[in-house]
Amino acid sequence: MDKTKSYEISKHAVWEAYKHVKANKGASGIDDVSLTVFEENLKNNLYKIWNRMSSGSYFPPPVKVVEIPKKNGGKRILGVPTVADRIAQMVAKMYFEPLVEPYFHPDSYGYRPGKSAIDAVAVTRERCWRYDWVLEFDIKGLFDNIDHSLLMRAVKAHTDCKWLLLYIERWLKAPFQKDDGRVIERQTGTPQGGVISPLLANLFLHYVFDMWMKRNRPQNPWARYADDGITHCRTWKEAEELLEQLQERFRECLLELHPDKTRIVYCKDDDRSGNFPETKFDFLGYTFRPRRSKNRYAKFFISFTPGVSNKAGKVMRQTIRQWRLHLKPDKTLEDFSHMFNPVLRGWINYYGRFYKSALYPVLRHMNRALVHWARRKYKRLTRHHRRAEYWLGSVARREPQLFVHWKMGIMPAAG
Repeated sequence: MDKTKSYEISKHAVWEAYKHVKANKGASGIDDVSLTVFEENLKNNLYKIWNRMSSGSYFPPPVKVVEIPKKNGGKRILGVPTVADRIAQMVAKMYFEPLVEPYFHPDSYGYRPGKSAIDAVAVTRERCWRYDWVLEFDIKGLFDNIDHSLLMRAVKAHTDCKWLLLYIERWLKAPFQKDDGRVIERQTGTPQGGVISPLLANLFLHYVFDMWMKRNRPQNPWARYADDGITHCRTWKEAEELLEQLQERFRECLLELHPDKTRIVYCKDDDRSGNFPETKFDFLGYTFRPRRSKNRYAKFFISFTPGVSNKAGKVMRQTIRQWRLHLKPDKTLEDFSHMFNPVLRGWINYYGRFYKSALYPVLRHMNRALVHWARRKYKRLTRHHRRAEYWLGSVARREPQLFVHWKMGIMPAAG
């Protein structure tokens, strides 16, 4: 490529990209340059990114490999680009996203402006009431296995912008670098952890799954959040047929459905008397299953509906334990309120949206952690768990606004 050729990339776009990256925070890459260090010479560093990108001479450095333990065993490989590379990727994303976003399907919810995981849960809940069967699917190692030539064909369908095509291809080929300095060349995939990766993965699945379903299975509604998806069917036979077709479709596109996370599930409730072994599934931190519910006339019935999953509940309780409140006797309840209310509020806003009572055990766990703290802080309560519980309960009733879950009425017992 002629290095003297100039691409039209505005300095303002680089500045806006930096602001987005700063807001998202994130770790340093292989150069160990943190955002704070990058900002020490901010103007010059941003100019360098702009200058190299607009002249065609920007080459992304290797991506730092970080291994994250999975909840079900094994490890997830995250790729962490440098701060400068995240800004460069954000520039490309800001130019490319408006070109593809209008074409995306309304039932694709992951990593999209104006859409969220809770939207996907809400629409799935309503469809489970109308359709008896669900095909739950998960794509095995999506971010590691996307075929580069197929992905670039999809990118070229939406832009002929030369610098976008050049840099997207370079990001796809940027190697991984491990802790010991070893560099691993990459032939497939787009690093999970890259700024532009979720957009590229969505574009790939737009053609592999979304448009395929629209053309071939318009009778089966679905919701997809990145590599996690749900399709709805009228009968078991229809679900089985769809599963076979999807397995074939993903094979054609050099991907594979995860055998352990892809299942056909019966949406059992009071109106569905069939007996089948699979009657629950997990989707985006919620477990959909038959639950005892109350209608507007205060009559109980069994509804197939979502509530926070056991796995998500376990992670939240572990997080509370990691706060180690009992080792902070120097703190006050007001301190804890400022420290932890934002997290608790986030949990309640997400996991409390449907079947809120399933979240109560997590919130009670927070109360127990506060009781444990009170016994460490106040000598008169040290040997008396019940007394500490009553003391905290009386504070909760006097100041219910102190903790977000107290306002909901989830309070310690009071004497």
